[in-house]
Amino acid sequence: MDSEGPDKESIRHFSISLVDSETQQQEDTEMTTSSSSTAANLPPFPGYTEEKNGTLGPSSPLQAEPSSNQGSLSYSTFRSFRRLTREALPRLDHYRNLASIVKNPGSRQRPTIDDLLKPAQDKQMLVPDEEKAYDSSNLDNKFGWVRGVLVRCLLNIWGVILFIRLSWMVGQAGILEAIGIITCCNIVTTVTTLSMSAISTNGQIKGGGTYYMISRSLGPEFGGAIGLIFAFANAIACSMHIVGFCESMNDLLKSQGVMIFDGALNDIRLISCITLVFLVGICIVGMEWEARAQVVLLLVLLTAMIAFVIGAFIGPLNDEEIAKGFVGVNSTVFYDNLYSDYRVDATGKQQDFFGVFSVFFPACTGILAGANISGDLKDPSAAIPKGTLLAIAATYLSYIIFVLICGAATVRDATGIVDTVFNGSFTNCTGIKCDYGLQNSVQVMELMSVFGPLIYAGCFAASLSSALATLVSAPKVFQALGRDYLFPKIEWFAKGYGKTEEPYRAYVLAAGIVVIFNLVARLDSIAPIITNFFMATYALVNFSTFHASLQKNPGWRPTFKYYHPLLSLFGGLLSTAIMFMIQWWTALITFVIVLLLYVIVYYRKPDVNWGSSPQAQTFTIALNSVATLSTVEDHVKNYRPSVLVLSGAPHSRPPLLHFANSITKNMSLLVTGQWMTDIQHKRTRTQITQEANKWLSRHKIRAFYALTDGLPVEKAARVLMTNVGLGRLQPNMVLMGYKADWQTAPYTDIYAYFKIIHNAFDVHLAVGVLRVEGGLDYSSVVEGLHTISESTNTEASSNSNASSTNGNIEVNPTAPAADQESYQHTTPKTNVASGKENSSGFGLGTILGKKKKMQEYQNKEGEHTSPQLIDAMLRFTRKQPKGTIDVWWLYDDGGLTLLLPYILTTRSNWSQCTLRIFFLANKKDDLASEHRRMAELLCKFRIDFSDVVMVPDVLQRPREESVKDFNNIISQFMAEDSDEGITEAELLALKDKTCRHIRLRELLLEHSRNASLIVMTLPMPVLGTVSAPLYMAWLETLTKEMPPFLLLRGNQSSVLTFYS
Repeated sequence: MDSEGPDKESIRHFSISLVDSETQQQEDTEMTTSSSSTAANLPPFPGYTEEKNGTLGPSSPLQAEPSSNQGSLSYSTFRSFRRLTREALPRLDHYRNLASIVKNPGSRQRPTIDDLLKPAQDKQMLVPDEEKAYDSSNLDNKFGWVRGVLVRCLLNIWGVILFIRLSWMVGQAGILEAIGIITCCNIVTTVTTLSMSAISTNGQIKGGGTYYMISRSLGPEFGGAIGLIFAFANAIACSMHIVGFCESMNDLLKSQGVMIFDGALNDIRLISCITLVFLVGICIVGMEWEARAQVVLLLVLLTAMIAFVIGAFIGPLNDEEIAKGFVGVNSTVFYDNLYSDYRVDATGKQQDFFGVFSVFFPACTGILAGANISGDLKDPSAAIPKGTLLAIAATYLSYIIFVLICGAATVRDATGIVDTVFNGSFTNCTGIKCDYGLQNSVQVMELMSVFGPLIYAGCFAASLSSALATLVSAPKVFQALGRDYLFPKIEWFAKGYGKTEEPYRAYVLAAGIVVIFNLVARLDSIAPIITNFFMATYALVNFSTFHASLQKNPGWRPTFKYYHPLLSLFGGLLSTAIMFMIQWWTALITFVIVLLLYVIVYYRKPDVNWGSSPQAQTFTIALNSVATLSTVEDHVKNYRPSVLVLSGAPHSRPPLLHFANSITKNMSLLVTGQWMTDIQHKRTRTQITQEANKWLSRHKIRAFYALTDGLPVEKAARVLMTNVGLGRLQPNMVLMGYKADWQTAPYTDIYAYFKIIHNAFDVHLAVGVLRVEGGLDYSSVVEGLHTISESTNTEASSNSNASSTNGNIEVNPTAPAADQESYQHTTPKTNVASGKENSSGFGLGTILGKKKKMQEYQNKEGEHTSPQLIDAMLRFTRKQPKGTIDVWWLYDDGGLTLLLPYILTTRSNWSQCTLRIFFLANKKDDLASEHRRMAELLCKFRIDFSDVVMVPDVLQRPREESVKDFNNIISQFMAEDSDEGITEAELLALKDKTCRHIRLRELLLEHSRNASLIVMTLPMPVLGTVSAPLYMAWLETLTKEMPPFLLLRGNQSSVLTFYS
């Protein structure tokens, strides 16, 4: 390299021609001044090498050309990098919502993997002019951590309890226990705040505050339950603050000799309702005005507290104040008030530590005020921890100071008689009712203030500000609950109005709750209710953090590090314990309410997926269980049939899946498999899988769905047999439909079907082949709801069928045409708009006479299907009539041929059917002893049966008519080459076996013609010994024109034992 460095003029003359456009040239021109001043300090362009003379030359096929802007360095290479590649640079917008990976027209989204795998197309890519920062226009009306969290929490914590109950708490509990109560309250709130901070910094928080955090952490069940309780708690807290304001206002009016009705409860009720209307008006005006009002109220509140502290140290200004108990800071009074003196309160209740705690605790519940309006904060993750913790520290310190001042400057009891001040008997209440002092008066702070009216102003400010905060919080939670559709009919309150989505309807609901509790008009009666509800909320917040931390989910990455899972667990247990210590029966009622709401949400099964910690726990438990199961050896006593159903698309063969579900229901694994010859894109596979899972869920079949593509049928089936499952949780049996069109199908299809059965045995799986009259293929039937428009229904169904018909393992063109009169089948009630489904078709809605949704079946042309067709399709979903299941246990396959029919009889749909067991007799002359041995064997297996039948004449020559029917079946498959059909040599070699199958058909017609189900041992498909057409002819002979027929064979491993 030359010491002089690169030539500046050479650098300025290069730009990439691919990015040269009018827009870019304009941008280059704008950059001339700044770029020329720094050109010499820039490193060489990517893709260029430095030449000997110090200039830059192209090191790739891209050609450099002089820039149109001489004397300036073009930044176009860097500014338009997105024009050179389809790759997307990391952007915040790609992670705002999972839907960001789905492209919308004109949107700047991350390309899918399918887009990147496709060759580049010769068309101009849509490139925005400039990368825009996140649109911050919606932040103009949002709050920072001071106004949004700190101020709001301070106002909500410094509520009405501070001014009219703190002094009473000191009188009852004494200074030491009062400090203990405050400390205990703040331990709960601090630990809860640490947990809440961890949750709030683990991602963006939207509207709904505490409800949003709990629901997204613990799932919709707990979130919905505690969210509804928390919303009610906020509404009740609003009532408490309004009632406190009215108590203080009532005292002020009485001091001036003013009385509306009775100067007591009725006055409070009237004033509280008027106050509520005023507060609702402020909230309706908008959050900005509400926030401005909060700041003004905070200034008034701080002024009142300062006046109280100053007045306490100045001391009483006259004898009247002394007579009312205010004697100034005094060590003797401090010592007298040091310990507790619990008494009976005005309601006749004997107070104790937890009774006083329950009244005072609402003074600390304002910690959630900021989180409740998380949707209105600019940066909730940073604002909530900072503002809330600072508010707790400030209020805790102020409470301790106020307790010390009250305990040191005011006596517990005072007569208020000025004449008794001179002899010091103003504290003697013997025979006199004392209306003043810490124990008797709620206006002690007003008495001690340097200017009494300021305390009234502060009390009014505290109560009104707290009432405003809770009145705003409750509707926000109701709105969030409604938008999540967790509870019925509550979505009406979700509607927002205006640019800020104000929940006016939810305000009406909250105001109604407030009015109800305003009529109680007793603060001491309302406060314990709030304490109970808030304790339940705090317990859930702490448990949410503990549970999320315990799962060690990679998605749990809170930026707030000053928390610990065990500390959160301690906070949850402490909150729960305090609930029961305050009043066990109210705590129990609260838990019952939470449980009831939990059950409601659980059984409604809302269509939400929030990535909650219970989901992570489910995954962890499942993973550990499967891993543990893999270390356990199989045992015959624990055997249960795990079935892989080669059904194709689930909706195409409902009877096959319904029958398989009868076997595995609630006890073992069921997997439905589908194949497609063409390779499908990921998006198509996802759509097909979702449709299949929806069908399984709608028909209440607990099964997994597996899809393979890009392989011929026999290879696809083998892939499913060998790869489906995890560890020991794998299918041990294959169930497939009988190939009803084998006589008209190409030889390759027959051979593929034969090879599937052989491959199943080759991988040591049991095999079942089900045949029913009319076939199993109902892919021509479209399922839908008659309330859906015809175009939508037909289009959706057609798309579903088109995407999955190719995956059918078994084909049945003999399915009846769907062109007859209409038929409707009743199904569970479904919400068409949301796609939600109730768990039962006949419930409260039916009893109340509500209209049920009717499921409708049509063909692809939109014509209704016949009732006979639908009845046949749903044959295995209804209760089977009284009859028999005939089991032809011909050969010992390990016992599956006997076990599976027994399992069917334990199902409710088959409970009226009994087992008849047929055995082949070894010796014709010893039928009685063989019959006895077989009966004893069944008894040892503990298999209930109605009859045991020995079949002695299976080796008897079949009738000529039966042989003639068999020959008619195989006539078209006779060939000279075994690769093309059945040869004479093969028929001769397998003559005895063929005659045995023909004879078995005659015995079946004789004994089992009227059975509800026939189960018979499946013949072995020995590859190289029997050809595919001859094997299919055997199956045809056995099953033709018979009741539902299951050909079944185990894998020769024992599935039955008579040992305990």
